[in-house]
Amino acid sequence: MAYPDLTAAPTLGALVARPLKRMIAGQVVSLFNDGSKGERPVTRRPNGLFGPRSVAWRVHGDVASMMVGGITGLMLQMLYPAVLAGVWDHSRFRDDLPGRLRRTARFIALTTYGSRAEAEAVIDRVRRIHGHVRGTLPDGTPYAANDPELLAWVHVAEATTFLEAWIRYAEPGMNGADRDRYFAEMAEVGAMLGADPVPRSRAEARAVLAAMRPKLRVDARTREVSRILLTRRADTRWQDPLQQLTQQAGLDLLPDWARRMHGMPPPPARPLLRAGTLGVARTLRWAFS
Repeated sequence: MAYPDLTAAPTLGALVARPLKRMIAGQVVSLFNDGSKGERPVTRRPNGLFGPRSVAWRVHGDVASMMVGGITGLMLQMLYPAVLAGVWDHSRFRDDLPGRLRRTARFIALTTYGSRAEAEAVIDRVRRIHGHVRGTLPDGTPYAANDPELLAWVHVAEATTFLEAWIRYAEPGMNGADRDRYFAEMAEVGAMLGADPVPRSRAEARAVLAAMRPKLRVDARTREVSRILLTRRADTRWQDPLQQLTQQAGLDLLPDWARRMHGMPPPPARPLLRAGTLGVARTLRWAFS
């Protein structure tokens, strides 16, 4: 996180803005880093999986669109029965949603901005955890978190929604080559996790989504996870409006077919919702500038 040069001759506006920027940035940093565990923002290193010129660095560096895409991605992921079962049976998701989201955000930060050694270490850790996550679906079908198809669904849902949120709230004119390059870059992480198939372009991502749709289901547990995602209040008064806005923007970003599966109507006043989210996105970019 970069702060303005405090040695420069300040204007009155700058003097007022600096504390506000620091306050906003500090609140956001606390959302994604557990101070009780000594966590600090991940340092950007040029020797990682992608590097400063990558599309992933551009997309994953935008706080607001990543928060929105994260909500949408989770709602998509929970439609795959084995993903839902793994979360339901083997995590404290219902009791510790902030912790779950924080760990996911840190994984993304380390694999995007950390050194190659840091990225490989966190991927190895996740693979070891997945090795212990297995069980039986309500219909008696066994599942395992290291199943390549399960991991492919998690990967394509996440990559698709992060990119769509970026396009809507940061770069609506993003060219097709960069959109394809984002999937090609993210495929490296998906493959290292053991996902198969791993899309390397928009067309391949759409094909994976279409092929998996007949396998998606909704039950009472899916609805409970969605309820938690969309109604949980933030821990602080300052964070609560931001959280409510990103929750509704995440629902708005969900494909129509997926929202219908969840049994949810479109959010009301969608133009106002999108304008408000865009305003928040611009404010957060200003705070970290």
